[in-house]
Amino acid sequence: MNNTPVVLVHGFWHGSWAWSAVAERLARTGVPSLAVDLDGSGLRGGSPEARWARPFDPAVFAVAPSPVADVTATGAAEMLNAQLRALGRPAVVVAHSMGGIVATRAAELAPELFAELVYVAAHAPVAGLPSVAYVSMPESAGAQVPGLLCADPTATGALRIDPADPARHAAIRECFYHDVEAATADAAIALLGTDGSFGIPAETFEVTPERYGRVPHAYVVCTEDRVVPAALQRRFIREIDAISARPATVVEMKTSHSPFLSAPEAVAETIAAAHRRSAGVPVSSGGRV
Repeated sequence: MNNTPVVLVHGFWHGSWAWSAVAERLARTGVPSLAVDLDGSGLRGGSPEARWARPFDPAVFAVAPSPVADVTATGAAEMLNAQLRALGRPAVVVAHSMGGIVATRAAELAPELFAELVYVAAHAPVAGLPSVAYVSMPESAGAQVPGLLCADPTATGALRIDPADPARHAAIRECFYHDVEAATADAAIALLGTDGSFGIPAETFEVTPERYGRVPHAYVVCTEDRVVPAALQRRFIREIDAISARPATVVEMKTSHSPFLSAPEAVAETIAAAHRRSAGVPVSSGGRV
């Protein structure tokens, strides 16, 4: 029996809840998994008091300091590594979106905790640049997240959205969940947090071949992504391969940024393949879904 645990890491504004459909399918196939909340997110997150004020004042909400402004990529990575150590054996870590920044830093700090690192439409800043620098690159053309932000990150300390704003509801759905069933997308939007710490994408940290580079990697490219465009995902893959001992296993899915909701069976199978690789079971090197 392969008892390697799978640890599921969410992206900005989401929480461990985002992985419930995938975790259910992994359980059916006997793959043990644990979804965690990152520092500053989910049950470890917070919103400014202005979010709850009635009447609601969007002008106050737009300038209120974030309660998670002090969260950094390194701090979040250290918390993630503490969660991994508690499992007692290396894990297959699956990181979505901005959670990839934290997982990248965590793998550099403690590569021995990683049986494999699987990115899902994720940022992977391994080339000496902070993730925020990639937003202005040509490969980011068409990304819709900037249009959702309702505050200055340098002033509030957070990338802030307003999931409760009826005027932004359709834009949030089109950005994150355009291929997700309507009721599920609405439920997900209702669960989103407002603040993702700007300290995570703004931090620059070193990534080395000797540490991060010895961890096996895989990358799920979401070809219809409107958050991290496919061109940027492929750039991350090239940069990962340039620093790693062996090329990443690449799988392509014709999905939005949220395949854990629109294609949970395919995501679960991709994770199960990584789980089998962790036990030395031969599997295909990748493909398209």
